[in-house]
Amino acid sequence: MSYMLSTSFSQIVFLVFTLMGQAATMNAQPGTSMAVRNQTEAGQFIVEPPTLICAGFEWSITGDKNRNASVLVDFRKKGATVWRQAQPMLRIGDEKVYGHDQRWVYTTPHKFAGSIFHLEPGTRYECRFQLIDPDGVEGEVERLVEVQTRDEPRPYKNGRVYHVYPPGYQGTKESPAFTGLNEAYYGLGNLGDWWLVPEPRVQAGDMILVHAGIYKADRRDYVDPLALPFHGTYLLTQKGTPEKPITIKAAGDGEVIFDGDGAYRLFDVMAADYHYFEGLTIRNTEIAFYAGLKRVMGSSGLIVKHCRIEDVGIAVMTHSADSKNFYIADNVMIGRHDPDTLIGWYGFADPAPLTSYYAVKVYGQGHVVCHNYIAFFHDGICIDTHGLPNPDKECVSIDFYGNDIFNVSDDFIEADGGVHNIRVFENRGFNSYHSALSAQPIFGGPVYFVRNLCYNIPGTALKYMVRPAGILTYQNTFIAEASITIFSNGHFRNNLFLGPSQSRPALSASTTTNYSTLDYNGYLRKEGIQTAYRLAYPAHDSLNHADRKELGLVEASSLKEFGTKTGHELHGVELDIDIYENLDLPDAEKSGVVYAVEGHDFRLKPDGKAIDAGCILPNINDTFTGQAPDLGAWEYGQPVPHYGPRTGH
Repeated sequence: MSYMLSTSFSQIVFLVFTLMGQAATMNAQPGTSMAVRNQTEAGQFIVEPPTLICAGFEWSITGDKNRNASVLVDFRKKGATVWRQAQPMLRIGDEKVYGHDQRWVYTTPHKFAGSIFHLEPGTRYECRFQLIDPDGVEGEVERLVEVQTRDEPRPYKNGRVYHVYPPGYQGTKESPAFTGLNEAYYGLGNLGDWWLVPEPRVQAGDMILVHAGIYKADRRDYVDPLALPFHGTYLLTQKGTPEKPITIKAAGDGEVIFDGDGAYRLFDVMAADYHYFEGLTIRNTEIAFYAGLKRVMGSSGLIVKHCRIEDVGIAVMTHSADSKNFYIADNVMIGRHDPDTLIGWYGFADPAPLTSYYAVKVYGQGHVVCHNYIAFFHDGICIDTHGLPNPDKECVSIDFYGNDIFNVSDDFIEADGGVHNIRVFENRGFNSYHSALSAQPIFGGPVYFVRNLCYNIPGTALKYMVRPAGILTYQNTFIAEASITIFSNGHFRNNLFLGPSQSRPALSASTTTNYSTLDYNGYLRKEGIQTAYRLAYPAHDSLNHADRKELGLVEASSLKEFGTKTGHELHGVELDIDIYENLDLPDAEKSGVVYAVEGHDFRLKPDGKAIDAGCILPNINDTFTGQAPDLGAWEYGQPVPHYGPRTGH
């Protein structure tokens, strides 16, 4: 099949896919205006900050009470003639988000939101959005906008260069030379009480080359030459720009080690915009990069590349909605948890002390966290569990992709607290005690979980709790049970759920919206289980967004029976682990085991039941081979994805 789809065909595919299970539920009554109830009125259109390879959009609406409106999306490079089809925007509105003992109930606003994937960095695109409603549209029915993706950040080549050497260095020095980072960044005379006195010398575009050695201050030495008395923190406050970041980079003459001497935070960049860190080893601190605090301040443009961050509690964090456009890529992040044990958490075993919290946590807009190796933390990569979104500073347009996460005690990746266009795709996770992917909650969505590969999770594949709204779970492989607590406006396609336990259902889920959909997914066959499939959902439209106790419950012993009773998974399949060339399931009776990545082969057999068993998802699986897309994260005959740090970036 060609990657390019015509607009007319894209409309057919879209309508079949998105309107499946979404009947026109609110017909006009005699004497009532159809326009008031069902016609859609177009409102504000928002272009979110593009990232390197994705772009997100929102289109506010009113009306469309029967939820049968749709938005088709096409895109092309600026100057090209052929349009390419993207995923349709997700219809959002009236979903209720609440729980976890919070006092608030958040109701999602009425709009469409969605993303375009697999763009090229530093490229301009035209994007076309067509609003369609059989009941009519008032206002603009088509929007044409242009977006420019970001380039991968690089140091500025024409700035001033400063050379930094460790205390006691006796070799030849390049000029201008300074002892320690603070002396280069701020100036001389910053010892003792005078550490706040010098005015910063670095400006946008400057580069600080840090030469080989160990930079470890004695925090309790009043006049230590690294000028970090008592607090032990590099407080950086200057402002770079996207074109001219302030670069702090290993000089290339050997390993550069910043040892935090046990300080709470080592690099405080909360007030520092567009600072670029590359090639450093950072260790022995609770927080390596402290980049923002809720209701206080957040930085923009933090760049951390090709660093090794080890023996830390947190590698990179910001809790601030003011933080924007981070690029955290190709790093190795090693926490303090026992590497040989899968530490239990939350109901599955007694929790262990929290020696390392999470590797990366962000909030704000436009962040990219990609191709990192992360191991031995409580959580891997997270959106900040921030609370109610601020309409003027929503958490949107964030990408987590290509990461390789190993042995965490809670979740590989958490989208918790995100609002719109959170994109989690093409990551690999091995060994997580609680869950693989978390949405606790999402305030409208969409959050995209796409082509993630997750192995050995004794808890559950998906932690969808606190009624997250707007979740698209596409084309993932979960070697874990599908116990999905409660969500709304969720849609599942082309996933493999291969839970190893023969005593737990293949699927157990609750949704508060009867327009949630499940189809074209594959489930491990469960032998001898009376209830292999369980779904709680609103029995009719009036119960949408109701409390859990008002949901109807359907149980079935087979996928065919489940489809007959619910209308879901009419194209789903039951299969066995022999769909793979050479893959064993984890031992369901030994939940503390850590499995190595090596020796697990996720290539599908060419004649297995997962081959050609999926549906077409434009801009997600267009390049499939065969008659139709395969199930799971790896398409047969396609190159194996690269997880973790890359070379040449």
